[in-house]
Amino acid sequence: MREQIPFANFTKLSFSVTDQPEDLLLCGAVEYYDRTFDRVNPKAARRLERFKSRNFFKVTTTDDPVIRRLAEEDKATVFATDAILAALMCTPRSIHSWDIVVQRVGNKLFFDKRDGSQLDLLSVNETAQEQLPENKDDINSAHSLAVEATYINQNFSQQVLLRDGEKVNFDEPNPFASEGEEAASVGYRYRRWKLDDEISIVTRCEVHAVNADPGGGRQFLTLNALNEFDPKITGVDWRQKLETQRGAVLATELKNNANKLARWTCQALLAGADMMKLGYVSRVHPRDHYNHAILTVMGYKPRDFAAQINLNTANMWGIVKSIVDICMKFEEGKYVLVKDPAKPQVRIYEVPSDAFENDYVEEPLPEEEQVRPPSDDVDATAEEMDAAAEAEASNTAAGATVGEGEKSAEATAA
Repeated sequence: MREQIPFANFTKLSFSVTDQPEDLLLCGAVEYYDRTFDRVNPKAARRLERFKSRNFFKVTTTDDPVIRRLAEEDKATVFATDAILAALMCTPRSIHSWDIVVQRVGNKLFFDKRDGSQLDLLSVNETAQEQLPENKDDINSAHSLAVEATYINQNFSQQVLLRDGEKVNFDEPNPFASEGEEAASVGYRYRRWKLDDEISIVTRCEVHAVNADPGGGRQFLTLNALNEFDPKITGVDWRQKLETQRGAVLATELKNNANKLARWTCQALLAGADMMKLGYVSRVHPRDHYNHAILTVMGYKPRDFAAQINLNTANMWGIVKSIVDICMKFEEGKYVLVKDPAKPQVRIYEVPSDAFENDYVEEPLPEEEQVRPPSDDVDATAEEMDAAAEAEASNTAAGATVGEGEKSAEATAA
């Protein structure tokens, strides 16, 4: 172990980035936001659709070909993605454990996530007083809800777009999509901030949609979805409260999901988004975690929302600057920064250079000793998901009949 930092130390930090960030490159393509979703309400809810054909990419820093190119061109000294940077910036708000791999190569730092990292999943009720069950078989366990929330977030971000084929294409195509592969609507902004005379940081930021500005310009949007799983657990029924007490619903979400909302706000600020759109998505029935409805969509300006949730940008950058300064003092090598699972602190460990690389071969167990593990991969095959959905549907009391075509489209499970 090289460093141990209590959260109390982070909360006191402050650092102002004086210069505006510089866009080095924009990649990918984004579609236009469908403004009819601004009129959606619980009485006129929209069924959440599934977008199986669109691919989402969660590529870590050092696997990003654009970041590799920018590093070779000496464009900065520190490199990260917006998800990794947001996790660091919101460290004092986190309860669950997570980790970030730090690689010191020459005079450069790379912040990475591991394959299958907790950073790829969205936490649910992380900061609530009542902890969720750990049993993965329970549809309301922390892991099951994280997988469900991640799928809801992805599908919501594609459903609220206009499907007229009109896109805003950036300088270069999506760097992660193969030829002929349909990528989700995402624009990648590679932005550079100057921390001091010697250190600058390049971050891959994401925008999800674009709005036509009344003045003829363009507004970039980020799209995220909060999800309701069981009103009895949270104590607030969205279908009843969203019409008359939107503030109470948001206040409950800010209490139960403080870290997730702060990270989304950080990512919107880093990306320079003009607007954050937050969807409120609920299960059609509390015991059915395959079918969901969009109850309403709210829009916020990132800076206004940050002020509302007490997210201080100077503190965000203070945390990043302090961690960068610590890591820059290390010799070349690989390190891992870990949020302690039990205490409000992070630790930095030095690890072997081949740590977390899965290129070793294990000897197989004898056949009689083999036990097939349950699949908790977020990217489960569509066939597995459909089979699980059909099994669930057959066990659910018949409430309303669903046509076969709609059933196959809607009944998907993580």
